[in-house]
Parts: sequence; structure tokens; C-alpha cells
Amino acid sequence: MKNRKEMENQNIEYKQSWRDEYLKWVCAFANTDGGRLYIGVKDDGTVCGVDDAHKLSEDIPNKIRNSMGLICAVNLLSENGLDYFEIVTEKYPFPVSYHGRYYKRTGSTIQEVSGIELDKMILGVQGRTWDSVPVPHISVADLENDAIRLFKKKAKESGRLDDEALDETNETLIQNLHITEGHYLTRACMLAFHPDPERWVTGAYIKVAYFENDADILYQDEIHGPLILQVEKTMELIYTKYMKALISYDDLYRKETFFFPKSAFRELLLNAVIHKDYLSTTPIQIRIYKDKIRLWNDGALPKEVPVEDLFKEHVSKPCNPNLANVFFKCGMIESWARGFNKITRYCEEENAKLPVIDLSLGGVTARCYASDVYMALMNEYEKTEKFTENGQKTREKTEESSQKSSQKSSQKILDMIRSDATITTQAMADNLGISRRAIAKTIAKLQEKGLIRRIGADKGGHWEIIEK
Repeated sequence: MKNRKEMENQNIEYKQSWRDEYLKWVCAFANTDGGRLYIGVKDDGTVCGVDDAHKLSEDIPNKIRNSMGLICAVNLLSENGLDYFEIVTEKYPFPVSYHGRYYKRTGSTIQEVSGIELDKMILGVQGRTWDSVPVPHISVADLENDAIRLFKKKAKESGRLDDEALDETNETLIQNLHITEGHYLTRACMLAFHPDPERWVTGAYIKVAYFENDADILYQDEIHGPLILQVEKTMELIYTKYMKALISYDDLYRKETFFFPKSAFRELLLNAVIHKDYLSTTPIQIRIYKDKIRLWNDGALPKEVPVEDLFKEHVSKPCNPNLANVFFKCGMIESWARGFNKITRYCEEENAKLPVIDLSLGGVTARCYASDVYMALMNEYEKTEKFTENGQKTREKTEESSQKSSQKSSQKILDMIRSDATITTQAMADNLGISRRAIAKTIAKLQEKGLIRRIGADKGGHWEIIEK
């Protein structure tokens, strides 16, 4: 026996004597990665021998063949005068059942497989993915034209498809994307382009909610339709309705700061859509707070990619490869597992924090926290805002006072420009006794109203008042 002191694991099991119920272990090995079952060996790998080895050498192969139709190597071995068996089972290319039940190997145990897990196992042993299965009763004519138009627009912009490919009919385009099987469209096609994928896949949508705290929801939305459009609609909704951009000024230029970079969150959302386990009935869920986001997807990471390696070099192994190919061809995602590299780059460019990925909630969770820059701006804003029971009146008074102050500052700035067209913003700030940032904001407003304009560069240029 080779290395018989090896501990029991995914591919090795020890039994002291033979029982017919151990045929389940043979079934499990055949449905997983193959393995060796030893009869006449203790759990610690010590040979204890079997009785009537001659009879068992005939019975075991017959029982395996008659109950499951498998042919396994049943080797009679001997050590120190004790006989024992090694039953070698290969991984089979089709699902194997024992008395109508299916089993698989998980670590050093076996589990009965049923329901959704059985569907996955059957597809797996057939070398197919869930999204490659054909869907009856739909045709290209049933697909959402807006989704196909968006696909073509983005494919053209990204250069992933040339004009000749994009000028083809919708039928030819869908065929060229390899999301058909014979006369049928596949699940990948249905999810990407059909106006109502939930007719076939419960949970194929996205839920977004704004939370005041972990218990209280202030408002929420659901995004339905083709996945191609879901991504765009979700991004627009979050970065217009749900996330507040704080305003700052870099000299004269107005700058909007979100607490997490838009491009980085798009990559996380696309990752969730493409890797979601669509056998689950639960939608993608996005919880938004004033300073953090939690994006949850009912899926799993590839076993070759532990969570701690996501931001390192790793293999690309999408859960739904056909769906991923659709998003790749239109330029919405990259290949070669570059998504998390891009997230890192986007966060570095905006001095944002990297998202934290974990598997703590029964799926894949991405937690995005506000950057230090955003928190500093938020603290500055909160210092200037007073919230009372009659907060509306307080804000109105503050706005009225601010408006009057702004009008006075605007007039003084116009007067200074009339006196000296080359005056600098720092000189204006010194003359009025206010910050340079406040000067910049007032000048920006004057420019927006068309009252002044800048002629020439910041250095060497001058201001000009526009008479009306």
C-alpha cells in the first residue's frame, strides 16, 4: 500500500471492514475527483486485515457494477500477513447515482446531493456551465432593442467589435457571440438582453436601499430588465440619488468628491453581476449609508482564488463565462482577471480606500468605506450646518444671510477688478479678510452668471468685466 499512513482526505478513505453502505463512498468519489477506498485499514492507516478476502474480491466488484454500472479496480493487497483491499475509483464524465441517490466528496466526508446542488453537479460533470443551457420559447425578436443598441454602442467605443460585425443583423450578432445552441438562445443571452429575465430566473435583478443606520431604511429601489441595462441604470441611480457629492474648489475649479470612486464601484458591480449564482433566488443587494456601501452577491469565489489573493495576480475563472464574454465584447469588463487591478488603480488615483472583500454573509460581500478626504470634507460641511427641530427655517435664514454676504463679496470683487484687472485671488482674499477658497467660489459664480471672464493664463493674464 502506498503511503498508507496518509490521513483521510478528499481522495482517501479507510474502513476496517466491508459494508454495502460503503458503495456510497465509491459513488461520491466517482462524482467528485476520484479516490481510493481502503477496506481492512484503521483510521490511522494501520492495516487490520479483512476476513474471507477471496469472497470479497468477487463480491465488491460485482456490487459496484450492479448498483452503479461502474468498473473500478479492486486490488487485494497484503501486509504482515494481513489482507486488505484498495478500491480505486476514477472521476466519471457523467453523474453517478447509488439506488437513485447522488453523493459527492467534501473533504473527508460524503454528502448527498439534491436540488440546486444536483443541477450544478450534473452540469459540472458534463463540462457545461449554467449559463450555456438553452432556453425554449424565446427568439431574437423577443430581446430588448435598447439593450442591443447599448451593447453595439459600447462595443464600437471599446473597439472590441469592428463596424462589419456591428452592422450584422441582431440574429447574426447573437450567433457570433456564441450565446445560442441550435435554434435556441441560451441563458446568457436571455439574462443579458431579454426585457424580463425574471420569467426564467427569480432574483435576476438588483436591490438598492439607503440606510440611516443598520435598522432604518429611508428609501429603496429595484432595478429590473436586461443585465446590460441593469448595470447602467444602477450606476446612474446610485451616483445621482443615493450618494452625495461634496463640493470643494481647487483654486478656481469646482470639484465634486464622492466617498467611493465611481469607476471602482462599477467594476465591483460588474463583478457581482457576472459571478452571481443565478440558481439562487436572491437578488444582488446594495446597502448605502452616508459614508459606506455594502454590495452583496449570492455567489462564491473560484476555489483557486482565496479571498486574500483577489488584489494579487490570480486566474480568471468567471462563474458564468458566456455571460462574461458578452460583457467583455462590449468593453464593459476586462479579461485576464484585471478587474481588481483596475479597482486598485482607481482608488489610488482618488486617494480612496480599497474595498474590503469577505465571505461572511453566505456570499461575496464588498464593503466600501469613505476616503479620508471625503470624511474631512464632510466634517467641514457638518460644522457649518445646524440641524434643529425647525431646521428648515434655520437653513433658510442661513441661506438668506449667506446670499446677502455673497452679494456683498461679489460687488467688492467687481469693484477691485475695475480698479486693477490683474489683481490676484490672494490679494482679493487679503483685502476682504476671507479665505482664498471663498474668493474662488464667488468668482466661479460670477463667471457662471457671465459677469466676468478671465483673459489669458493664471499668471500674466487679467480679468475683464462683461458689461450688459
